[in-house]
Amino acid sequence: MMYVKGTPFDFNTSTDIGSRIADKDQQLQLGNGYDHCWVLSSKDTLNPVAVVSEPASGRSIEMYTTEPGVQFYTGNFLNGTEKGKGGVVYKQRFGLCLETEHYPDSPNQPKFPSVVLNPGEEYHTETIYAFSAKL
Repeated sequence: MMYVKGTPFDFNTSTDIGSRIADKDQQLQLGNGYDHCWVLSSKDTLNPVAVVSEPASGRSIEMYTTEPGVQFYTGNFLNGTEKGKGGVVYKQRFGLCLETEHYPDSPNQPKFPSVVLNPGEEYHTETIYAFSAKL
């Protein structure tokens, strides 16, 4: 596990996503941007974990989850061959994903929260995405 304070992965305060995406950090270079799981400090209770806003349009999204991690991906491998609504071409880093999850490789890491679900057991999780726009 990597601690993010003082690294290009530190989003504990409001930071433009693109401001450090091209830093000379080995993990960013290998992934061609962000494609990493953030370990959340609060687990098992519904808590706010991310806010993404776009100042020009006033749009924002808030994310709340009970999951222990969030995978953050910045469209690193979009290459202009995919088209969206109205024929808009999706170029590299034209989008982002925030995906709630358990930690990658959890089945093989005994210190990670378990992902084992035995027959007859139920698994409950909650994630809320709250969208808003300021005019």
